[in-house]
Amino acid sequence: MSTFNDTPAGHSSSEQLITDLIAAWNTHDLDRATAFFAAEYEGNDVAQVGPQHGPAGIRRALAGYFQAIPDVTFTLSDLIVAGERAVALWTARGTHLGTLMNIPASGRHVTVRGVSTFTLQEGQITKADFIWDVAGLLRAIGLLPEL
Repeated sequence: MSTFNDTPAGHSSSEQLITDLIAAWNTHDLDRATAFFAAEYEGNDVAQVGPQHGPAGIRRALAGYFQAIPDVTFTLSDLIVAGERAVALWTARGTHLGTLMNIPASGRHVTVRGVSTFTLQEGQITKADFIWDVAGLLRAIGLLPEL
């Protein structure tokens, strides 16, 4: 993984927060994962109908993904941190074993790439955008043809 950090020391608390968040996602520990999000958090995910608000909103979104792809793991391939902003490039891998976006389980292995942007304040995430390859997921589970 390559990283860019605008702090002279190199490894910032913001960088650590994001790497710890990815580790929490990989253990599927909803309590630990949601603890990174502030009460005033607002998040947008390209696969969700509306924004997620607060820790409860991100908890619902994560629980849905963990239920649909119970073996999902995330690999952080790049992380850019500049002040209170962070951009993470990641790849998620797992098996589609539950309903996702109203699509029944396919039993297929999926690999999806995405980018997440985060705004961090006082050691918590206050805003995030999750932009990922929904079409690639649909192709992997057989709902879109290969291009």
